[in-house]
Amino acid sequence: MSLSKPTFLAHLKALSLHHQHHHHRYPPPHFLSLRRHLSAFATPEDAAAERRKRKRRLRIEPPLSSLRQQQTQPISKPQNPNTPKLPESVSALSGKRLELHNKILKLVRENDLEEAALYTRHSVYSYCKPTIHTVNAVLNAQLRQSKYADLLSLYRFTTQAAIAPNVVTYNLVFQTYLDCRRPDTALEHYKLMIDLTPINPSPTTYRTLVKGLVDNGKLDKAVDMKNEMGTKGFSPDPIVYSYLMLGYARNEDPDGLFAIYEELKEKLGDCVDNGVVYGSLMKGYFMKGMEKEAMECYAEAVGENSKMIMSDIAYNSVLDALSKNGKFDEALRLFDRLKNEHNPPRTLTVNLGTFNVIANGYCAEGKFAEALEVFRNMGGYRCSPDTLSFNNLINQLCKNGMLPEAEKLYGEMEGKGVKSDEYTYALLMDTCFKESRTDDGASYFKKMVDSNLRPNLAVYNRLVDELVKVDKIDEAKSFYDLMVKKLKFDDSSYQFMMKTLSDAGRLDEVLKMVDEIIDDDVSQFTAELQEFVKEELSKAGREGDLEKLIDEKERQKAEAKAKEAAEAEAAKKSARAAVASLIPSKLFGDKVAENEVDAKSEELKLEEAKIIKPVEAKSEEPKLEEAEIINSVEAITSSSVQSSSSESETENDGTSKQ
Repeated sequence: MSLSKPTFLAHLKALSLHHQHHHHRYPPPHFLSLRRHLSAFATPEDAAAERRKRKRRLRIEPPLSSLRQQQTQPISKPQNPNTPKLPESVSALSGKRLELHNKILKLVRENDLEEAALYTRHSVYSYCKPTIHTVNAVLNAQLRQSKYADLLSLYRFTTQAAIAPNVVTYNLVFQTYLDCRRPDTALEHYKLMIDLTPINPSPTTYRTLVKGLVDNGKLDKAVDMKNEMGTKGFSPDPIVYSYLMLGYARNEDPDGLFAIYEELKEKLGDCVDNGVVYGSLMKGYFMKGMEKEAMECYAEAVGENSKMIMSDIAYNSVLDALSKNGKFDEALRLFDRLKNEHNPPRTLTVNLGTFNVIANGYCAEGKFAEALEVFRNMGGYRCSPDTLSFNNLINQLCKNGMLPEAEKLYGEMEGKGVKSDEYTYALLMDTCFKESRTDDGASYFKKMVDSNLRPNLAVYNRLVDELVKVDKIDEAKSFYDLMVKKLKFDDSSYQFMMKTLSDAGRLDEVLKMVDEIIDDDVSQFTAELQEFVKEELSKAGREGDLEKLIDEKERQKAEAKAKEAAEAEAAKKSARAAVASLIPSKLFGDKVAENEVDAKSEELKLEEAKIIKPVEAKSEEPKLEEAEIINSVEAITSSSVQSSSSESETENDGTSKQ
């Protein structure tokens, strides 16, 4: 049914009136609250004061709704402080830390490793802490220059400073211990990394360990490390297998070499496309007298149609196999080809090891001039010699009686920024002795000590032995005085110098040596050494001098103990005097209240305890006198308290009477 227009308008008007009536009947809630709020206070000032009070209360005590929200939030468990930290990622190198990294790299490029390490140490406790990547750059530079002690010192320092090491850091530490001929220590650090850190080893880790173990004659442990690499989920690495094959070649075990090669082929599906194993494989064929198979292997690796992936390390292995098995001419042809193909950074076919192999090949052929020429021309191929390369060629020259050329090559080391090590100086020193140039040999030893290097005891023994042979006893004794504080001598080293002085009739100096040995460490003066000295002194009828010297040392030791006891007694007396001087001035002066006397008496007891405790630690005498002093102090304190209390009572009585 439809409504007419007048009826519809009348109905709409009625609805609007009903809505207006309902609206005025129920006012908004905020008006009601305001009306109710104003009715609770007499004046608006009281309402404002109540609002301020409520605001202050809310600032001190948060509302219950906020407390309920805090309770609903999950409470995070505190982290274990012993949990090892994760190393920082490369993204941490940004901002100020990146600037610090570049500054330290500049010092490394300038070959100022001491300043770079010092700068790194100082930065650890500054506002800009270095990242582990900066530390690794310094450690790597120290490893290249064989600064093993400095490397381990910086590594321990940064570890204690809570800079978490990464896998690169551990690889550098492994290489350091392996270069120092300490493979067992390297394996211990590897186990610690696996068991106690969240760091996983990398393929470089196993390559470093396997190569180092092979170089240290631990071939069995190297094979175990290869097997462990497989259990960790790594795919067979031809470089690791090449190191193992090289170890079998050094042990002249071609059967083991071919067995490990067959294992690699089986795991890779009879397809070994990495040429790094071919050099060792050629050595195995040469050892078995299979020259034809060796050259076929060579053609397969570096032939024109070869599909092998050859790196500079693979080429070096092939060159070494050719040069050491009567194929040096073929090695030279391959060397010339590699130099022409070398185009860094796109193509790398030669490196420092390449030039070392060719230099050794020339030396084996007796062509030392060509070896020196090749060695000096490596800079044109962006290769820089290191200390090991110089030592290798210096050793070749010294063994073949070319000491002047070796000394000239030694003089070039400083110009190329390469520092000599203990092996360099020992080579030159021994060669000088063979050439009857004793003074020059001694000067090389002196340079080694002045360069803050530490020769071992065997080098020192060779030095003094050569000096004594030419009757230069004074020089030998001077080197003894220089090194006795730096090296740990054994009985044979002491006996050699004592025997030399005894044969020269200088027994007083022998006794002086004994005196210094006893002063430094009496345990070094063993019974065997004591019998040797007695025997040498008895030859001149002076065997009693040793007993007199020992008795004199015992007397001096007793005097030192007595002097120490006297100093302890003097300290005790001074403590008593200090306590005695404090008691009358503090307790028998002006009259004080009873509570002040008690407080001061407690202070005196504490002062006395602080003074007497160090004395009691030094002295072993009974503590009767100290107990008497303490008792007397307590008695005096109690009497003074009583007297002060009686006086205060007398004053109170007098006041009350008045």
